[in-house]
Formats: sequence, C-alpha cells, structure tokens
Amino acid sequence: MRPSQEAGLIERLGLTRSEVARASWAVEVGGARFEGAAGISRVLRELGGGWPAVGWLYRVPPVRWVEDRYYARVARRRSWW
Repeated sequence: MRPSQEAGLIERLGLTRSEVARASWAVEVGGARFEGAAGISRVLRELGGGWPAVGWLYRVPPVRWVEDRYYARVARRRSWW
C-alpha cells in the first residue's frame, strides 16, 4: 500500500486527481484497478486473519450492492467524517 500523496504516484497509476478525490483505489501490479468498495475488498483479501473472508464476500452480488451503496454514501460525506 502506498499513499496517494506520494509524488507522481497517481500519474504513474493512470489515475486523475478527481478520481482519487472521489474514491479509494487499489491497483494491482499487473494494472488492474479497483475503485471504492471493490478496492477496499481487494485490500482485505491481502490481509491476514479473517479479513480475506470478509473481502471475498464482495463477490456475492447482494453483498456487493450493499457495500457499493454504503461506500458511495460515506464517500459523499467524507469531509464530514
């Protein structure tokens, strides 16, 4: 994991400042990009303990729909948090 504030990182990953301001991102070495709840779930699958199981739940459509909506709601209110 690397912070978006790292000099030149956003550009090297092919992202724009507005994309990074809108959502969190996970970018794989091969270039696959995951935005918002998908990105968080992708990171969870890389962690130890029980987190990979939580990350894999995103692949279940009803869970994915709920996570995407909740992420969008939190992201819209990010400055409030």
